[in-house]
Amino acid sequence: MFQSFKKITFILFLIISNASNANSSTEIIENKINDSSNEIKTGADNFEKYIPLLKDKKVGIVTNQTGILSNKKHLVDFLLEKKINIKTIFAPEHGFRGTADAGEHVIDGKDAKTGLSIVSLYGENRKPKKEQLAAIDVLVFDLQDVGARFYTYISSLHYVMEACAENNIPLIILDRPNPNGSIVDGPILEKEFTSFVGMHAIPILHGMTIGEYGQMINGEKWLKNGIQCKLIVISCTNYKRDMPYSLLVKPSPNLPNDQAINLYASLCLFEGTNVSLGRGTEKQFQIYGSPYLTKTNFKFTPKPNFGAKDPVYNGKECYGEDLSKAPKVNQLELKWLLKAYQNTTDKSKFFIPFFTKLAGTKKLQQQIEAGVSEKDIRDSWKKGLEDFKTMRKAYMLY
Repeated sequence: MFQSFKKITFILFLIISNASNANSSTEIIENKINDSSNEIKTGADNFEKYIPLLKDKKVGIVTNQTGILSNKKHLVDFLLEKKINIKTIFAPEHGFRGTADAGEHVIDGKDAKTGLSIVSLYGENRKPKKEQLAAIDVLVFDLQDVGARFYTYISSLHYVMEACAENNIPLIILDRPNPNGSIVDGPILEKEFTSFVGMHAIPILHGMTIGEYGQMINGEKWLKNGIQCKLIVISCTNYKRDMPYSLLVKPSPNLPNDQAINLYASLCLFEGTNVSLGRGTEKQFQIYGSPYLTKTNFKFTPKPNFGAKDPVYNGKECYGEDLSKAPKVNQLELKWLLKAYQNTTDKSKFFIPFFTKLAGTKKLQQQIEAGVSEKDIRDSWKKGLEDFKTMRKAYMLY
């Protein structure tokens, strides 16, 4: 029996986060086996750590097309092969197969391949209901985040954690690298601008993995009434946050490649303006333009396509800039937003109300309209970013 215990200890090492403000019910399962390959292994690939936790359990899974192993086998298919009793799939924005447009209502249904029931967590039902969890012993969360506050998978995580806490169901997060790694930048969200595209007082680029962020939600007691979820994080192996990381599949329909993912947070602010960021083209989040910007040599015409059934300026010629070959950014880049504002024909129509939800504050719009310099805008973020980085240290795993 003692030898068996030693063997288990050699394979798995469980540590309880000992930060003063971290949640004592959060377990971090780390791999202590020497891995000479130095290849990054996601939480999903470290299956020897979580399969024992699912044996003889009724399991629910929050996932989509990003929930795959390194061999591109989907987590659901893999677990079924391992005879894990999956009861329900919960799907975030864009649906289980990741084909729905941004903001499109996704209905419940069944997965054609497995026959499993699918419950949408986007639309009116953003939080699993008690009756939807009644037949579940443990919930698994495996979604690929991109490190931006308004990317709604982390909002879905909040509601899933809250439902688990209320129904006394443990949640296992299979962690994945953040493709925007260590970038921490942008204004901190102010409480009055809380929405599904910004739920907590964090900057636009938070520089955390989804497992780390789950710990922060728990540790800072951000769930309703300060409740905490019994959380288990299956960490990545051989990962450091400054490593480049390319995704095996698109995390959502309009993030087709590494360039789009890197530019996403910076260009997504255009969603709160009258400028297109390339939906309805083959260069989503890699170009921007509108019919109201100064005419340039670069132009594009959005048309309905995969992920954009009715894109902004559908069929209209837009002028702007092609950033598909631009150098990788390592901050929240404002220069394109500022340039577009300066070059628009009617500045009074440039911003729409959604901009303040994305920015998480009214100040950024006010600063741009007042002609505040980029340096001064960035300086106004410094104190908030310093405070966030201090808080963030308690939850960092890599």
